Amino acid sequence: MSRLLVAVAALLLPTLALADVDARFAKLRDESEPLGGLGAFLEKYIGACEGALVDPQCKSQAEAFRKKYQGKQLYMIVVEDDASMLSPGPYSPVTGEYTINITPFFPGGRYAMTHGAPKKSDGNGNPVLPYLTVTGTLPDGWNGQIFSRMFSMRGVRAQVVFTPQGVWSLPKKGGGKNYGVTARIEGLIVTEGRTGTQLGLWLNGKDANASR
Repeated sequence: MSRLLVAVAALLLPTLALADVDARFAKLRDESEPLGGLGAFLEKYIGACEGALVDPQCKSQAEAFRKKYQGKQLYMIVVEDDASMLSPGPYSPVTGEYTINITPFFPGGRYAMTHGAPKKSDGNGNPVLPYLTVTGTLPDGWNGQIFSRMFSMRGVRAQVVFTPQGVWSLPKKGGGKNYGVTARIEGLIVTEGRTGTQLGLWLNGKDANASR
């Protein structure tokens, strides 16, 4: 019996850990469909319908998949090793207030999901997108060095709720095109990976902390 209780507890731990976030984001998350893998979703949503060996039904299958997810909210976790879109912004040692910059570009395999559709690329052919920013105040005992180190040591993660809206394309450096999925980010919460401490919240198109 004790082994069974341990096994049940192990299964519940991830759920309990995710529940301990801002109630506004938790409600949004719980109303969304969990995404198994971003890369697989983007492949099916965009539809890789080029080349001689492509399934003749490829385009119709992609259209049906897009229709299935029209207006649907999806939820995903960006773990620490993949959270390169998060970076430290300005920090005030006087007030302890900080900013986190979020490049709303979430790669998955050959493609990416973005908040809105990029209009241009940089010199390396990467889509250019404006930052989303969230703010907060460092907990007692923290300082700017600890704050910056969290990012350099890959110690932060993100949870994202988004609604896919369509497919974008941009010219690729050297020829061809880059494709991605344009989406609306409904909510994004940044936490310290080790403790789950909330660091910032983007909600309803703005920094939720700044709106309080």
